[in-house]
Amino acid sequence: MTLQTNVDAVPDEPIRRVLWRLAPMIYGPTVLFSIGEGAVLPVLPVLAARLGADVPTAAVVASALVVGQLCGNLPAGAAVSRVGERATMAGAGVVAMAGAVGAALATTVWMLTLAMFVTGLCAAAFGLARHSFMATRVPLGFRARALSLLGGSFRLGMFAGPFVAAGLLALTGDERSTLWLFLGCLVAVVVLVLLGPDPETRVAALPSSASGDTGAVSLPERAGVLVTMWRYRGVLARLGLAAAALAAVRSARQIVLPVWGVSIGLDASSIALAVGISGAVDFALFYASGQVMDRFGRLWAALPATVLMGAGFLALSFTHDLSDAAMWFTMLAAVLGIGNGLSSGILLTLGADIAPRDDPASFLGSWRTLTDAGGALAPVLVAAIAAAGSLPLAVAVVGVLGLLGAAGFARWVPRFVPRIRP
Repeated sequence: MTLQTNVDAVPDEPIRRVLWRLAPMIYGPTVLFSIGEGAVLPVLPVLAARLGADVPTAAVVASALVVGQLCGNLPAGAAVSRVGERATMAGAGVVAMAGAVGAALATTVWMLTLAMFVTGLCAAAFGLARHSFMATRVPLGFRARALSLLGGSFRLGMFAGPFVAAGLLALTGDERSTLWLFLGCLVAVVVLVLLGPDPETRVAALPSSASGDTGAVSLPERAGVLVTMWRYRGVLARLGLAAAALAAVRSARQIVLPVWGVSIGLDASSIALAVGISGAVDFALFYASGQVMDRFGRLWAALPATVLMGAGFLALSFTHDLSDAAMWFTMLAAVLGIGNGLSSGILLTLGADIAPRDDPASFLGSWRTLTDAGGALAPVLVAAIAAAGSLPLAVAVVGVLGLLGAAGFARWVPRFVPRIRP
């Protein structure tokens, strides 16, 4: 099987200039929301503990936002399909503000958990609204770069958020101050969405022929989320599962690296250094992924990234008891960072490529539910296998899962994703 190649003409230059001019409206809400989210996530277990939670319960509270995002994709797809991206984002921002206030004023663990779950629902609406916009308005030859920038905007916020939180905690000494920071970010998001120029009206929707043939069922009129999921069951069960495998491997990286460092006896500073190097390499490569996908085809980024991460986890699983385990840990953490960086924007781009032009939001709700489910289940899988067997076995299983995802991409990307033609 040959890799997908790019023979596309230069992307529509006026559209590119419009996207850059509207960058604060397109990428700004994502950066603001993720800064607030990134500031809150590290302190959630501490907030839960202060309300009387034990360690397992604190873990449940910390995962509530992720679970809410997973559960919110389908209703978010329906909302964007019916009322549009701007109204969905504004409404989600207002509800998220209520969630942030509820979390800040929570007096019980379950009040905090519910507030974070509601905030996760709103995060799903934000992500899906911008994803739908890119799917309908960005030409195929420039789409991967635009979506890699969207993914990079989220990574920037999640990278900066913990540092902002650290500075805020040093000034106030109160963990709840991060929730008030999150509230401020949400207020800025809603003001930006409501008062700034609306990208939906400034960037014309692409004609159906501009997106290429996805190989999936066309929807002549708007359909509900469940109907869309059923009609697209073929692509979701094939390419969607490969994408879920990649999401699982990416999510497992965040859990495995710190736990592995503890397991081989490293101190906190050494673990933080290795994870920091991995994160820095990851962030540095996010736009390179979009360049590769737009110039050479989607498979040229999806396949190397997934193979690299799968092989990296497999190699790591054999180094636990080596005398130079720390060196291997640092080196393979960097390899995983390279693979994760090369995969930036891949899941967004593939979803946008195969979504129907007339009603992408309903399909993208199903697509994002699959990928988010893969990411949410990965930590559970690692924990279960490590408890029943060993941590190296769990890491090896993650590596095999990554290689299976790579095989799925090799088989199904050429089948379902349109080639980039002149």
